[in-house]
Amino acid sequence: MNLSFQHFDLPLARSWATARGKTAVAKVVVVELIDKDGIVGHGEAAPISRYKESVTSVEAFLRRIDPQHLSTESATQSLTYLRRLAPGEMSAKCAIDIALLDIAAKRAKKPLYDHLNLGFREKHHMTSLSIGLGEPAVVRENVLAASDYPILKMKLGGAQDKASWQALREVAPTKLVRADANEAWLTKEEALKNIEWLASDKYVEFVEQPLPASTPPADWIWLKQRSPLPIFADESHHSAAETALAAECFHGVNIKLVKSGGVTEGFYALQEARKAGLKTMLGCMVETSVLISAGAHLAELCDYLDLDGNLLITEDPFAGVTARNGMLSFAEATEKFGLRVSVRKRAGSNSNRVSDKS
Repeated sequence: MNLSFQHFDLPLARSWATARGKTAVAKVVVVELIDKDGIVGHGEAAPISRYKESVTSVEAFLRRIDPQHLSTESATQSLTYLRRLAPGEMSAKCAIDIALLDIAAKRAKKPLYDHLNLGFREKHHMTSLSIGLGEPAVVRENVLAASDYPILKMKLGGAQDKASWQALREVAPTKLVRADANEAWLTKEEALKNIEWLASDKYVEFVEQPLPASTPPADWIWLKQRSPLPIFADESHHSAAETALAAECFHGVNIKLVKSGGVTEGFYALQEARKAGLKTMLGCMVETSVLISAGAHLAELCDYLDLDGNLLITEDPFAGVTARNGMLSFAEATEKFGLRVSVRKRAGSNSNRVSDKS
């Protein structure tokens, strides 16, 4: 097995901010694995600074990997090996897991969704499009630019939330909107007050992560019992092991492959959440079509999708699942098997080869 990786800077199409800060360029690392038969698998790490991840930490982790310990036949074996290398670094582990599954599905001559026995229904899976935190005029401009997308996800947690929301509604008065506070409201009382305000808008579907992840379970339970809208966990939920607690505190969970450690763990987390009666959503960071397509292969396990990271950038180095008018589709993918992702553009001189072992 040969392992190499390259770093991409992804300029954003429009101003982007959340309650945690602003960014103009997202940084990701794309992994390439080649097995002994020459089958190529792609994976991607979109490091999350909140979890002390960066391109530097991802690349350092990848350099520690001995590809001889990776297996396309045993996800358990590979994940056990990756866990032993270092705690955390879930985004880097995600990239390896996805690349291994890409190879395994290609070897089986199946799309990944069929390799996972899930299937994929065309003209069925709709993603939301995210609108960043911003001045009302900027929000208005961004909502106008998103006119082709029937569902929006609005970032909240700023001083001008109500004015920005009004700007959104001036442009899109009846569009479905999901609100995401990104841990910005610090007390359960503040969160409830804001959720009650949002609930006065009948086109709001739910509220994501209204309180910090450090909030005690008792406060989450208090809020869940009183909230007029469903509340979803994002930063408060990472893996299947946390499902029982999530079921007490939330109505639903937002699974991200880069939080859970890849498709293998994301698949399990979504299954367990559904068994526990939780609504399921698959989310993303700002990502290329490698990670977005990997997520789309799990769409059949989800009630909601927020797979828009590749729609927020100006130049995607890869092609895979599309999202015209918000509808996810693999119909235009030139690759038939695996992730169904093809390369549009390779990075220049920043490619790193870990090993030539086979």
